[in-house]
Parts: sequence; structure tokens; C-alpha cells
Amino acid sequence: MFFENDSDIKIAGDKPSADIKKNAGTKEEKGISKQQTEAAKKIGEKVAQRFIKDDADQQSGENTDYALLLQRRLLLSFSATAGFEQYIGDDTLVGVAQKSFLDTVRKAGEDIYKTSSDMGAFSFYYLAFRRGSDTERRMGQTFAMLCSHDGDPIFQELGEALYCWFTSIVRKTVNEYL
Repeated sequence: MFFENDSDIKIAGDKPSADIKKNAGTKEEKGISKQQTEAAKKIGEKVAQRFIKDDADQQSGENTDYALLLQRRLLLSFSATAGFEQYIGDDTLVGVAQKSFLDTVRKAGEDIYKTSSDMGAFSFYYLAFRRGSDTERRMGQTFAMLCSHDGDPIFQELGEALYCWFTSIVRKTVNEYL
């Protein structure tokens, strides 16, 4: 690959990781208080607790379709991630909430943690999420596709409802703490 103008190309120095650390700054330097950081941690923890409770309720219910339960788990986990991005606003605080969410889920069990963070499924959800308009419908369509029911209106509506429900929980939690 050849470039006519290479003015925007930067060459890493001898210690690029040291340069990154030097330029990163602390949370306080970026205008984020300890109180905001603690609030973001609490948000992630509370959302994770609701996620874990819902998962336990689903497993103890009459639903015996394990594949559907896994896809539900992935959609709700993604909804938490997307909700943090939508409603918290600050990238640093979003990261704090997401880390707290994942740490809390991991403490609940390695199985729920591993099956709620499938990056392949997340990629499909991110594509639907980033498209812009009609996000809820796109999430429902993606859920149906991942459940091997592509085009099935029942699965699409279920996915849309789950996404809307769980992002509303995230929004409510964010509003309580921030």
C-alpha cells in the first residue's frame, strides 16, 4: 500500500506503551470525580445483579430450550453494554460500569460469565446497534437470526422486547446513581 501524503502516519517510538501511559492522564485529570467512579461501579454491579437474577429465574422456569436461554443471556448482556454507552455518556465511566458488570457476573459463576460475553454474537449486535435508526427492531432481527429463527416474527418481537426491557433497567439504574 502506497500513500501520496504520509503526513498523518506516525511511527511508534522506542517505548510506545510508556508514551500511551504518559498521555492517558488520571480520571481526576479528565474531570471524573471519585464519586462518579463509585457511582459507575455501583451501576455496573446493580445491572449485573438484575441480569443474574433474571438468568436464575429463567433457568428455574419451564423453559428447557438451553440454546434460547444462552441467546437471551447474550442479548441481555449486550443490552447492558449498549445501555451503559447510551445513558452514562462518558467513555471512562462507561468502561468502569462495564468492568463492574463483568466482575459481578464472573463472581456469580464462570459459566454465566463465559456464555454472556460471546464476541461473535456481540459483533452482530453491535452492527445492528450502530446502524442508527430503528435499533430495537434490528436487535430483534439479530436475536431471531442468532436463535436460528431468521425472519420469524415471534423471535424478532421477543428479541426486541428483551432489548427494550433491559436497556430500560440500565437507564433507570443510571438515573438513580448519576
